[in-house]
Amino acid sequence: MPSTTRIRTRRGSLARQLLILQLVVLFVLVAAGLAFAYLDSVRATEDRARDQVTAVAEAVADAPGVLAALSTSEPSRTLQPFAQSVRADTGVDFVTIMDPNGIRFTHPNPELIGQPFIGNIGEAQRGGKVVETYAGSLGPSERAVVPVLGTGGQVVALVSVGITVEAIDAELRERLWPLIGVAVAVLVVGGIGSYLVSARLRRQTRGIAPEELSNLFEYHEAVLHSMREGLLLVGGDGRVVLCNDGARALLGVDGDPVGRELSALDIPEDLVEAFTSGEERTDEIHLTEARVLVVSTAPVRSRGEAMGTVVILRDHTELQALTGELTTVRGLAEALRSQAHEAANRLHTVVSLVEIGRPEQAVEFATEELALAQELTDRVVGAVAEPVLAALLLGKAAEASERGVEFTITPDTVMEDSDTGVPPRDLVTILGNLIDNGIDAAVGNAADGGRPGVEVTVRSGADELLLRVADTGPGVDDVEDVFRRGWTTKPEDGHGLGLALVGQAVRRHSGTIDVGRDEGAVFTVRLPLKAAQPPRPPKEPTR
Repeated sequence: MPSTTRIRTRRGSLARQLLILQLVVLFVLVAAGLAFAYLDSVRATEDRARDQVTAVAEAVADAPGVLAALSTSEPSRTLQPFAQSVRADTGVDFVTIMDPNGIRFTHPNPELIGQPFIGNIGEAQRGGKVVETYAGSLGPSERAVVPVLGTGGQVVALVSVGITVEAIDAELRERLWPLIGVAVAVLVVGGIGSYLVSARLRRQTRGIAPEELSNLFEYHEAVLHSMREGLLLVGGDGRVVLCNDGARALLGVDGDPVGRELSALDIPEDLVEAFTSGEERTDEIHLTEARVLVVSTAPVRSRGEAMGTVVILRDHTELQALTGELTTVRGLAEALRSQAHEAANRLHTVVSLVEIGRPEQAVEFATEELALAQELTDRVVGAVAEPVLAALLLGKAAEASERGVEFTITPDTVMEDSDTGVPPRDLVTILGNLIDNGIDAAVGNAADGGRPGVEVTVRSGADELLLRVADTGPGVDDVEDVFRRGWTTKPEDGHGLGLALVGQAVRRHSGTIDVGRDEGAVFTVRLPLKAAQPPRPPKEPTR
């Protein structure tokens, strides 16, 4: 696809900005998670340490040997080894047994035995329990102080067990390293995932910055809504990917068709085929119920892959109608030229008859030809009140005469009111194309020596207008497809639109078309006069 000039912004592409944002969010989340996990570990470690020292202190206080040692003259001799053994087995930092006044019997530092305990023991002296963080002789520690009760329930000693804060911090550090490892792993995995997402987004957005994407979208919307032509993008699965206002109006689609299948949009099958064929088409003529469209399609590819088909629709309805009128005018001009040529020949004949001394025969010859032409004109003008239709019949009569076809207007032809509710342009489209088709069929079937002829009837009644064209051609066998675009009996290319336009005009006015056979084909069109009902599908052609 052709490259476009873009203004790069300092902030970088959308993919880069998204990568930075993802990394920042990831870092914040990991840091917050790490902090939360650390604080939770601190709380859990402190709670565990308090539970541990409390349990050890209570176990020591309940030990039978403690009361026995306290009754001796030197309790330290028995209690110091016992306390050291408990400290080593339980992993605490000190086990201190003291008298009710706080004088130590045991301590990890033997030099401090006999000295007062440093800490709060008041609650324990009253038979309660103390759990606190206090800076003692070994430094700050989590400690518990519980009473040792005698046989009478009185407090005979106190037991303090503690774990230093330094030991707790060491345990926290051991727990912190796995947390840091998990956080680093999350950052690495998240960073790689963010980079992969960013790379994919960069490929899909072609490295465009957000401002550029915003501008492209605004321009895209402005162009779509300002185009008079229809723009349609069809995906490879036959669904509508994009459709502007012009396309919806030209196709007669209600609502937004994006995401819907073409087959569900109630458009002609030949249009569906053209939209989904994947082939490049240029200025093809197609018909809908009410319009003549010029269709151009081109396949869309991105990086070598088929993405769908882009369709451009242009309204050809007015131009086609003007073309039909121009064809009628050309036919009239050709008829006038032919008549002028014939008139010149007759005038020469009359002059020659006068010059050779036969004026009576000259007058008879001139009046006879004039009477025939005037009779046809008077008959058409008197029977058909619509001047455009009358002019069309006179022009087609002259054209048929020039091509050697007997053109007959039936005696029951009558159209007294020109205000039928059907525009003259549509009458010209219907009757003109039927007569042209009849003349061509009659001329093409005249090889057997028969006289080619076309018979036309125009008759208006109380509620309908009847247009009937019969020819001496070979007739129509393929009745079902006769009004389909491209159907023709002519061997040359470029035909097959006239009868399709006839069918479209008849459907537009809620009329019917019957295809029958007499000597050749007989087309009978019935149009409701001043019909107010909405258009409906035409009656199926019958023989």
